Amino acid sequence: MPRNRVFWCIVVPCFVLAAALSVRSSASGQGVRLIPMKDFFRNPQMTRLTLSPNGDYIAFLMPWQRRLNIHVQKCGEQRATRITDARERDITSYAWANDNRIVYAQDRGGDENFRLYAVDIDGSNLKELTPFEKVRVGIVDELEDIESEMLISMNRRDPRIFDIYRINIVTGEMKMSAENPGTISGWLTDNEGKLRVATSTDGVNTSILYRKTEEEAFKTIVTTNFRDSIDPLFFTFDNRYLYVASNIGRDKKAIFKYDIERDKHLEMIYEHPEVDVVGLMRSKERKVITGVALITDRHQYHFFDEKRKRLQDTLEEKLRGCEVAVASMSRDETKVLVRTYSDKSHGAYYFFNRPTGEFHKLIDISPWLDDEEMASMEPIQYKSRDGLTIRGYLTLPKGVGPKNLPILVNPHGGPWARNVWGFSSEVQFLANRGLGVLQMNFRGSVGYGKAFWQAGFKQWGRKMQDDITDGVRWLLTQGIADPKRIGIYGASYGGYAVLTGLAFTPDLYACGVDYVGVSNIFTLLDSLPPYWELGRKMMYEMIGHPEEERELLREISPVFHADKIRAPLFVAQGANDPRVKKAESDQIVEALRKRGIDVQYMVKENEGHGFSNEENRFDFYRAMEEFLGRHLGSKVEGRS
Repeated sequence: MPRNRVFWCIVVPCFVLAAALSVRSSASGQGVRLIPMKDFFRNPQMTRLTLSPNGDYIAFLMPWQRRLNIHVQKCGEQRATRITDARERDITSYAWANDNRIVYAQDRGGDENFRLYAVDIDGSNLKELTPFEKVRVGIVDELEDIESEMLISMNRRDPRIFDIYRINIVTGEMKMSAENPGTISGWLTDNEGKLRVATSTDGVNTSILYRKTEEEAFKTIVTTNFRDSIDPLFFTFDNRYLYVASNIGRDKKAIFKYDIERDKHLEMIYEHPEVDVVGLMRSKERKVITGVALITDRHQYHFFDEKRKRLQDTLEEKLRGCEVAVASMSRDETKVLVRTYSDKSHGAYYFFNRPTGEFHKLIDISPWLDDEEMASMEPIQYKSRDGLTIRGYLTLPKGVGPKNLPILVNPHGGPWARNVWGFSSEVQFLANRGLGVLQMNFRGSVGYGKAFWQAGFKQWGRKMQDDITDGVRWLLTQGIADPKRIGIYGASYGGYAVLTGLAFTPDLYACGVDYVGVSNIFTLLDSLPPYWELGRKMMYEMIGHPEEERELLREISPVFHADKIRAPLFVAQGANDPRVKKAESDQIVEALRKRGIDVQYMVKENEGHGFSNEENRFDFYRAMEEFLGRHLGSKVEGRS
């Protein structure tokens, strides 16, 4: 939904990029190995490692029967116990409920109606906690001081809104803790697990509600238009104030201490002149704020706490040449799981015992990929036709000079999201096939402040698309792109941008790949999931109103301009997609096939908004590789 915004960004000048690319490509030489497609998209060897609260056990996801399942291993031992037996769909989300029990969520076929399960760390006492049809569940507070209970949100009573329940994670018994009056879009507990703060919306105005105790009624503290926000992060350790990310009276979000009873911003904790700051870190054990996490062109930290800074310095000293993050800590913060990453690697996990100094590697996430064979993702920037600075990333294939290359333009989804620096299986796969990949954060992307975000309002298919087109023009001006071999690929909103690009700039692209993309704004807005209903008016202001602005929405819906599309198109869709319904893909495929346009259409009956199952990923990327090989001349596995 539009409210769920994240923020970040910065960049190297274009002339620096060009010089760097020139040096690297001449040094990389020829004869780049064609890496098997499955190596990029197979399930990881092991991922999402977390420590139990006491630090004695590590839980992780590892493939079994081609599906990611939860495993548990005692620290220092080699043997792991698989505690779930998912066979139809990966488990992707889990959490420690206490030292002996883990909870996890699963949907069915990508419908995003997640059910909650709990199981002991030896695999016993499996319990489906929320066995309800067409109901979506989320965890609000794990209640770490109460072993057998947690707070969950659930839209069982009304599919449009979420009430709060206190649930027993052993028996499944539950009791409603807070009934949603119909306008609450989010809830926040204090450090004792008490529900004290809520956010509500009338569609375009957001209010913060507060109560001192759970026995009192919530009262409205402040109301703002959705363009201005005070986002509660968590309570101060005395439960008196809040830490918030706020852009009130400013363009970029910054972290403040906030007196919620008096609606008063107190001291500013941290700001950045170029990007929004929304990530605040804390030590619950020592009850101190430790630092902030932000994204400029890359992830960055700024520390307030010397002990946390020393930990980061120690890890970076031990793991030179890598980006380093703390993935998990024991509750007493003595044991640490460390994650490394880069633009060329999924990275690895390490274990660090702070009191003893013990430090060792646990696992490479995808050891079959060699970072020496991967391409570099470089930050770039260019000017839009109306003078905005558009930032993004450019990844060029190894072994060739940065001239006259086939290019795949890859706009991100959302659209209220952004691209970030780091490893992308898709990007590296495409670069290995000889394609340059351009990713840009067009106007409307988050992380660059309020003005840049709002510059995308009611600009779907217009200035937002112009920003994408201007990125292609920039590549052509630089001489990097072959004008006859430019394709466009995107998912969700990115898929919409593919269709719009092919329709509105038909001479620019040689082909397009639309993955779960929007073709008709009217049917998109008419088929929103019920739990997005609170954001409907907001989406009307950000995209357009289907009744009051019919001409606008018709103008920007690709399905009504299918007669302009000439380039070959590949469309992929999950039959159970709750966000972008299958009808979106059906419409554009039917419209083009009536005109004799080459449309390749892949539908997976057991998928939703994107393909989760490994075999479906293989099918999609194999077909995509063949499609791009035919139309852009990129390399295809198995061909000389």
